[in-house]
Parts: sequence; structure tokens; C-alpha cells
Amino acid sequence: MTVAGIRSPLLCSGDSQANEAAVFVHGNPGWSGDWVDLLQGVGSFGRGLAMDMPGFGRADKPRDFDYSVTGLSTHLGRLLDVARVERAHLVLHDFGGPWGLAWAARNVARVASVTLINVGILPGYRWHAMARLWRTPVVGEMVMAATTPAVLKLAMRYANPRSFPAGYVQEMCDNFDSGTRRAVLELYRSTGDISAMSSRLAAALAHHRLPALVVWGARDPYVPVRFAEVQRRFFAVDRVVRLEGSGHWPMIDNPGAVGSAVIPFLRERAAR
Repeated sequence: MTVAGIRSPLLCSGDSQANEAAVFVHGNPGWSGDWVDLLQGVGSFGRGLAMDMPGFGRADKPRDFDYSVTGLSTHLGRLLDVARVERAHLVLHDFGGPWGLAWAARNVARVASVTLINVGILPGYRWHAMARLWRTPVVGEMVMAATTPAVLKLAMRYANPRSFPAGYVQEMCDNFDSGTRRAVLELYRSTGDISAMSSRLAAALAHHRLPALVVWGARDPYVPVRFAEVQRRFFAVDRVVRLEGSGHWPMIDNPGAVGSAVIPFLRERAAR
């Protein structure tokens, strides 16, 4: 699909004409392939969409794109408009959380539900060590230059103690090219204080009590599991599913457990 001149791979399932859809939004350094298993599950009862966001995966990665949360959330909205999605069940992971929730804050009437996977509204959150390096000029560029495939694979083992499917990390390495590295640095440097951004999102969303499911890999070194229960303050949370052996990418390291939580929730919300 081409949106605002940017080409992006788009994975689809279910009825392409339906105006209500489960919309899967990856984070850093993800891509639409993060969602294949869940997309297949959604296709049995509804429409599902997953895109590579600009700067990530195999989407275009122009130098002059606005890789801030505002810029990427605006692009997400344009994509949903082009895909004619009037009501969205947002399924969000990592930085897909701020992108999707920022769009939701501007379009609450179009949000049917929210599924939060290792992300959410994060009051008091402090940047993890790698983020602090990326946010530092010159140092961030040096870290990116030193991030070889071997280093990235080591970092993934740190982030997820459970093993990944064969080929997943290699695909991530293939996608983590100079364009993505540049986008990541701009994204982290433009985001500022996550806690302050969370306060703004809470002010915009909490009183709407959007129906939500929370799924969290308990061994996430980047976004601590203590934030899972915190989401009850901001959403009408149906369940909090804590996966003890999983890390930051539970939908990849334990797709069965994630699917058994997410698919019934989305099926029930779609039926309503």
C-alpha cells in the first residue's frame, strides 16, 4: 500500500471489505511479520491488518519523514483511512503503543478495543540503558555502527530468554539497515519524557474506559512487568495476562499463549 507517497508492505486477513478491523502495530525494530500468527487467527471471524511502519521492516525509509510519535501516529491514521477502517481494534507492541495510543487519543470514537502487549500508559517510566545511548548525539551513532548482526542477536537473547523461531532474528537483522537505524535515532531523540507523554495520553483516554486486554512477558528488561496492572487505571481491562517465561516479544517466543488470550478477546469484541 502507498500512503502519502510512502510504500509499505501490508499483511491482511479476513474480509477486506469490512470497515471494522483488528489493526496490529509493531514497535522497534519490528515489522508486520511480528503478527502473522495472530492475523491468521483473526481472519476466521473478522478483518485483520498489519503494516510495516515508515522506517521499519521493508517500508520506505525516507530521510525527510517525521519519525516522531506524532509523525508516525499521523501516518497510521492515514493508512487506516486509505484502508477504509472506520472502527479499529488496536493491537500494540513496544513503540506501537505510543503510535497507536496517540492516534486513539485523537480518534476515540473509532477505537473498538485496545490490546496492549508489553506496552501501555507508563507513568514514572524511565528510559532503559540502550534508549539512553540512542538518545545521546554521537554516542547513538557509534552504538548503531557497532550493532552488527551478531550484536543484535545477542541483544535479542537478552530481551527474550525463551528462544525465537528459526529465521526470526535473521529477518530482524536484514531489516535493521541504515534507514531503520536513522529512524530509530530520530524517534528516540524526538520522544522526550515517556512519563510526561503518558500523562497526556492518560488525560485524553482514561475517562473513556476503552475495553482492553493486557498481555505482558514478565522478563521484559525494557518495560517492566509492574506496568501491566497499572493499565487498569486507564482502561476497562478485561484481563491481565502475565507470561512468566517470556520477555519483550511474547507474541514471538510464546505465540500459543498470546493467541489463546488475544484471539478470544478480539472475537468477543468483534461480536459486539
